[in-house]
Amino acid sequence: MTGAAEDPLVIRSLEFLGPMASADGWRPPSDLPEVAFAGRSNVGKSSLLNRLVRRKAFARVSNTPGRTREINFFKVNDKFVLVDLPGYGYARIAKARKAEWLPLIEGYLRHATALRGVVQLLDVRHAASTDDLQMLDFLADVGVPTIVALTKIDKLRPRELPGRLRELAVQLQLDEEQMIPFSATTNVGRDDLAAAVVALVEQPTTP
Repeated sequence: MTGAAEDPLVIRSLEFLGPMASADGWRPPSDLPEVAFAGRSNVGKSSLLNRLVRRKAFARVSNTPGRTREINFFKVNDKFVLVDLPGYGYARIAKARKAEWLPLIEGYLRHATALRGVVQLLDVRHAASTDDLQMLDFLADVGVPTIVALTKIDKLRPRELPGRLRELAVQLQLDEEQMIPFSATTNVGRDDLAAAVVALVEQPTTP
């Protein structure tokens, strides 16, 4: 169609492969590139994933942040695996439960041989939390390429967004070009994020 932007990620097939419930538990074979999505429990990850793959109920949108405590694997177009990590940082989750799934997240990120990168979600309205900064430091420590997606930009007035981007760039010590503003409500940023995910999938495997 003339004048229409080409979709960088056309979803032709989407298959739920199953959940990983413990650090030494079942996980699908690592025969396809994997891209993982991480963020606080209330950051809007399920809504972002639904928008990214253009499915209304692909990722369950729960009214109770922190309910999902498994890593879920989805095969996309028989080409790569989208990995939905449990949300972290929800204050009401008991310490005992945090002790269960933090090793799950860290174990996956350290030992996933097919992992090509992580999309780290942050709520654009707030400064990055201690949990967010610890996750970003951890990803840097293990050397995982990381994309920062800033969710819920529709909750800001348009004139407020440039200032928030500058503030977060300073806090995170990133260039603004390294962050993708995103709205699951208006679809802003969907194609930018899709293109970034495709670029991660297509990068060569590191030895």
